Amino acid sequence: MSSSSPPLHYPLGQAQPGPGELMSLRPGLHWLRMPMPFALNHINLWALDDELEGRPGWTIVDAGVATDPIRQAWQTLWANDLKDKPLIRMLVTHMHPDHVGNAQWLIDEFSAPDAPARLWMSATDHFAAQLACESTTGFGGPRAAEFFKEHGLNKPDDVEKIKGRSNYFRSLVPAVPYAYRRLRHDMVVPIGERDWRCLAGYGHSPEHIALFNERDGLLISGDMLLPAISTNVSVVDLEPEGDSLGLFLSSLDAMATLPADTLALPSHGLPFTGIHARIQQLKDHHDARLADVLQACRQQPSSAAEMLPVLFKRQLDLHQTTFAMGEAIAHLNYLWHRGQLCRQRDAQGTLRFEAV
Repeated sequence: MSSSSPPLHYPLGQAQPGPGELMSLRPGLHWLRMPMPFALNHINLWALDDELEGRPGWTIVDAGVATDPIRQAWQTLWANDLKDKPLIRMLVTHMHPDHVGNAQWLIDEFSAPDAPARLWMSATDHFAAQLACESTTGFGGPRAAEFFKEHGLNKPDDVEKIKGRSNYFRSLVPAVPYAYRRLRHDMVVPIGERDWRCLAGYGHSPEHIALFNERDGLLISGDMLLPAISTNVSVVDLEPEGDSLGLFLSSLDAMATLPADTLALPSHGLPFTGIHARIQQLKDHHDARLADVLQACRQQPSSAAEMLPVLFKRQLDLHQTTFAMGEAIAHLNYLWHRGQLCRQRDAQGTLRFEAV
């Protein structure tokens, strides 16, 4: 990458499909856009013409969260644009609810009766999704509440509300397909007329898989590379000393080796070119946030909760606060792992970080 990297460009302008609509981007590659009930109010999904073991059908990339509006949009699509072929492969980039939530439902509803589609996913994210359905990991439940309390989010009302979110993942992901086919880094998956190379990325989820087609310069980037917002990079209770931010930045370095004219197809936002410029923007963003965190910890020993106004200038609701806490811990852990911060517990048991 260099300062002369092509800037971000949106070749389709503001054009986008509506719910229940399909927009063709290339022969055999189609864009779907579904509504979500969050501040991040949409997700992009992809339908690819395919043939698997002699059977024509659709490969769907990501499933959307399990809500009635998204399921109605899928039913509209299969009643119209997708109606001539069944689902033959359900490919999921990673384990977060907006990506895996409807995977089992889509397989049940739209596969051929005698040939159910298989889930294709990385092993790590498949196991993580299964665990999250059965347990409480990440941003809700008693373990998450204790983890965030240890990092300074200790108002009794907040602690109780986080404890009460113990069914958060399962409410958005009713089931994860038990059997799957494993996606691995550098594995090539033929889908229709294109070969897609798997690119494993880390830090946003345990083992996120993006898909790169060299012939046509296409990257289904999932959540690893978004054009307008920064990908959430969090440390959660399951891996409390994790270096999620370090893993994410290394993954961006690996993605920067792709050609400069690659068209990125992100999970949120609009298709864009200029991936090298965007990668540099994200690295600069995290460098600036790390500098802010380090400066704050030079002034006084600080908890992750005390980093929230340093890292986030807007008002946060509790849902956003849990994600923000994960991000704050990720930045603190990054500096701690590199010897720029030390940490210790105060008399109340709160972890505080101080510049070395």
